[in-house]
Amino acid sequence: MLSMSSSLRRQSPLIVAIVLLASLSACGGRTSLFEEEVKPEWRERELVLPAWPVMADLIPVEVSAAATTSFFVDGKSLSLADDGIVRYTLVARAAGGAENVSYEGIRCETAERKLYAIGRGKGEWTLPRSDAWLRIVDNAFNRQHAVLAKDFFCPPGSILPTRDEILQSLRKAAQLR
Repeated sequence: MLSMSSSLRRQSPLIVAIVLLASLSACGGRTSLFEEEVKPEWRERELVLPAWPVMADLIPVEVSAAATTSFFVDGKSLSLADDGIVRYTLVARAAGGAENVSYEGIRCETAERKLYAIGRGKGEWTLPRSDAWLRIVDNAFNRQHAVLAKDFFCPPGSILPTRDEILQSLRKAAQLR
């Protein structure tokens, strides 16, 4: 009887290890309850340029009370795709009347922005030299991206809004101006 009890004690750590390995494999290879699920590799959808913006579809966006440039989002071009990117046409109008038109995207998951196309003349898109994703920085020079991301497209601490909710929020803010 003594020899059976001592052999059981020697095999105890082995049994514990086998039970532990079996329970880990039942968890699908996860090593922690708080470990995130493995996400599939992110893929950006193919670029499709929107129609040229028309004045009637432009929604004003206030960037700063001190800003001398006015910004507008083309409501018709706004899209929210399954790749998690909010795409939109942005019109920047300087106090002197000069206008810049660009087609851009904001990826909420990474707080990055991308320039897809630059408007040339009336109705012509040109691809930029660089199509790199850039971190959104809230500074005076490019504040429009931070305002669009934080206030409309990717509000902190909430689930991502739908396209209709974004448009409603933009229009409501424009009415308050």
